[in-house]
Amino acid sequence: MTELLKVENLVKHFPIKGGLFGRTVDKVHAVDGVSFTLDAGETLGVVGESGCGKSTTGRCILRLIEPTSGQVSFEGKDVTAMDKTALRTMARDMQIIFQDPYASLNPRMTVGAIIGEALTIHKLAATPQIYEDRIVELLETVGLAADHMRRFPHEFSGGQRQRIGIARALAVSPKLVVCDEAVSALDVSIQAQVINLLEDLQSQLNLTYLFIAHDLSVVEHISDRVAVMYLGRIVEIAPARDLYTRPYHPYTEALLSAVPIPDPLVKRKRIRLQGDVPSPIRPPPGCHFHTRCPIAQKGLCDQQSPVLEQAGNGHWVACHLRG
Repeated sequence: MTELLKVENLVKHFPIKGGLFGRTVDKVHAVDGVSFTLDAGETLGVVGESGCGKSTTGRCILRLIEPTSGQVSFEGKDVTAMDKTALRTMARDMQIIFQDPYASLNPRMTVGAIIGEALTIHKLAATPQIYEDRIVELLETVGLAADHMRRFPHEFSGGQRQRIGIARALAVSPKLVVCDEAVSALDVSIQAQVINLLEDLQSQLNLTYLFIAHDLSVVEHISDRVAVMYLGRIVEIAPARDLYTRPYHPYTEALLSAVPIPDPLVKRKRIRLQGDVPSPIRPPPGCHFHTRCPIAQKGLCDQQSPVLEQAGNGHWVACHLRG
């Protein structure tokens, strides 16, 4: 398969200001050396607890947030080194679907204007008729009616609003779509509809997804590969089936043990982690997970930071004891 996206040692630190003159007194280690690749037509799921750096990673890739360091390459072009003009051109190929369908749509704009805004910015509609035809086509593609283009966002349900957000992302015919918790704000029944829609669109338009979520069952359903993040770092990457049937990292094991099983006769041992997630302002030395890890070894895990290494066919893990 053709490599579409390559992320190398991506770092994002948010400064904490304080004092009389607003000087930087500390920093939040939101993303702390993330690396992965994404092939064309593939879906990579990114999972982890709230605050682990999933969404920040996605936004740094699109340069909605400026990364502190690291490199993002899209089709061999260095996104992190682009100026505003080149980045605007690149934006046609890289789009995002936001988490909150209620906050991400401008309430003062009609649905047609929201979807058509990108067409105007990138000059993709030569005439008003082409502009309107394209909006109707996009609405019908995501399961909405043509007359919805003259309505406002408050007239729609959450699931319909998210479909509008998907249509907006597809307006410029992107190659990569970052789905930033795209279904987490929706009811379970609506989640299934939107997930099925995303899968259909991927096969029809040859889209590539970076699917960010905290719901492991949703990620398993849609992803080809899954990356697990903890406190700003990727601790495990593997094909979805391998990760769910044979996780290597202790944190992944704990996450999977918390996923409900619909069959009441099937018993699963629940792994309960001790303590809370450490503060990203001062993450622990060595392996970030060692303060909660049931198999951590003193003198090793608390001093040396593990490297993400291949532990099997396409299975990568950052653990001194499981690598």
